[in-house]
Amino acid sequence: MNGLTSRRTVLAGAAGITTAAGLFGATGLIRAATSDATNTTGRLRIGYLPITDAAPLLLAHSAGLYPAGTVSAAKPVLFRSWAALAEAFMAGQIDVAHLLMPMAIQLRQVLGHGVRVLGWNHTNGSALTVAPDIDHLEDLAGTQVAIPFWWSIHNIVLQELLRGHGLRPVIRSTASRARRTVELVVMSPSDMVPALANRSIGGYVVADPFNAIAQIKKIGRIHTFLGDVWRDHACCVLVTREDVIARQAAAVQGVTDAVVAAQLRIDGDRKSAASALGGGKYLPQPVPAVQTALTYPNPPYPLKHPDWHPQKLGYQPFPYRSFTHRLVESMHDTVVDGDRGFLDGLDPARVHDDLVDDTFVRRAIARHGGPRAFGITPDFTRTEQVQAL
Repeated sequence: MNGLTSRRTVLAGAAGITTAAGLFGATGLIRAATSDATNTTGRLRIGYLPITDAAPLLLAHSAGLYPAGTVSAAKPVLFRSWAALAEAFMAGQIDVAHLLMPMAIQLRQVLGHGVRVLGWNHTNGSALTVAPDIDHLEDLAGTQVAIPFWWSIHNIVLQELLRGHGLRPVIRSTASRARRTVELVVMSPSDMVPALANRSIGGYVVADPFNAIAQIKKIGRIHTFLGDVWRDHACCVLVTREDVIARQAAAVQGVTDAVVAAQLRIDGDRKSAASALGGGKYLPQPVPAVQTALTYPNPPYPLKHPDWHPQKLGYQPFPYRSFTHRLVESMHDTVVDGDRGFLDGLDPARVHDDLVDDTFVRRAIARHGGPRAFGITPDFTRTEQVQAL
């Protein structure tokens, strides 16, 4: 597949959106197109979704950590949907972004070129939030649950969780809903809160601060932190394209260094980070919601593995090979509304080397205190811990 039509087909199918106009006429894409789309300055352009997952990219800009002349002087470009962000990224209208890791795999495999993962942007940071009358996971039988994207860690972990409780995730279910099924629907994160408030859905699984907002507004409650199912899983990853690396390797290194430095800075003072990002500065959500998302306390939040600290949004940059391997295995078992053909030839043992270039992040980690400063194992390996609750 190639060209704009191919990209639209891939993204529309993955997102479950039926009209290209509804997706690619989005405000985010228009903003990207008018933000130096031809890149006449030669500086890298950054795109993001307004969620706390983007915090390292944004704080690096707020704190002036990007090396002079490497990144556009304009603020990073805000998008409202994953599909719009990915379309602009693949079209060359932005050069650096945070993307869902499963989505990065899909784009690399289906489009055959372009996407390279430089490192992890964060770990954890997502939860299943449910309506107040949902006490147990089994109570979701017969309801709709919103997800942000088909190829997302949210959908993958949610489905493992549902299956572990004898529930079957389905698409466009009707009469079968009563037979212990949960219907999954793709929804923009900003639409999830009002949908839960009016009870058109039984819950949603998404990144923060949308889970924190539901609790602050008392329209729902956090049922499960996804980090309580898959310990320190990566959600969003730092990505660029092969052509950018080939053309501006020094700038890519500078951006990676800045993002890694921002991760340390956020971890050192989360309240200050929330103040720098929230309230419309970079994230439209109020500062208290962003601060809650960055500083979740221990109980009363439900934690099955408190020693995993599943409520803690982590900022560890190294992309573990073991995670990519386990993720690809999970993708084979995940129900999506879209083409799954690319999975047929997907070898979990080979995906990491094809997708990930950890050269830049290894240098950045070494320059900012080494593995110990980030809680990374000295040999850069780990064993995945996944347990449906």
